[in-house]
Amino acid sequence: MKEQNYLDSLVGVFGHPVAENPGVVIQDAAFRALGLARWRYLTIDVEPGKLEDAIRGMKAFKMRGVNCTIPHKLGVIRHLDEMSEAAKLIGAVNTVVNTDGKLYGDNTDGKGFMQALAESGVDPKDKKIVILGAGGAARAIGVELSLAGAGCVTVVNRSKENAKGLVELLGRVAKKSAFVCWEGTFKIPADTDILINATPVGLYPDVDAMPDIEVDSILPTMFVQDVIPNPTVTALLRAAQSRGAFWSTGAGMLINQAAINIEMWTGQKPNKAIMLKALEEALSS
Repeated sequence: MKEQNYLDSLVGVFGHPVAENPGVVIQDAAFRALGLARWRYLTIDVEPGKLEDAIRGMKAFKMRGVNCTIPHKLGVIRHLDEMSEAAKLIGAVNTVVNTDGKLYGDNTDGKGFMQALAESGVDPKDKKIVILGAGGAARAIGVELSLAGAGCVTVVNRSKENAKGLVELLGRVAKKSAFVCWEGTFKIPADTDILINATPVGLYPDVDAMPDIEVDSILPTMFVQDVIPNPTVTALLRAAQSRGAFWSTGAGMLINQAAINIEMWTGQKPNKAIMLKALEEALSS
């Protein structure tokens, strides 16, 4: 007799706000292509003060794992039983694996970013890099770039206090690092090789918003990378294009880190081309 098993394997994302996060689109497409019919990816809005409750619910539902996005990449750490060495170094977690109630945290943001950078033909070694923002994504990206031999990583942020931990961290792993307090409209230094927006500015529904920078300071010699996946082409990237700069969207980073997540949860490698097609179709409809 055929075994009857209708138990769903649940994974998902905890964030706030999170309604605009397109992760479910690419995850579900990957699960279908892998033949994982009972796997479900849930998009769950968890307010900052409710993360502990959400973790309890995750364990109660026996969820296989979750992604953590803004504002939970740092706060989730105290709820974990174990972390990868990369996550410990970065000090932020975006992926959690639940094994019989034991929670393991890793950070795939930086790995996904570096894969996307390589796919764009960009080598960060010895390059001068400016990162806008100092949150969880900025931490992961900054560390991975430093480990890859970036020449100088400069963090630009409104609050020095919020950036303090990242600047101290990069001081230990980067060849050279610096902090610039973001006061008023920021002018991108002319010798910048790579400009990265690691802030949520421009995220749906505020699709016309862009970081407060001097557009004319973007030069054709620069590579501009946005981490925002929705919309894929942000106001910043449109500005970069108008200035003749080479640029890339946040879709590649999202797809790459999602593929790593799926392999961690299921043990199977997903088809990234299928995932990207699903994302493009969802955002264009």
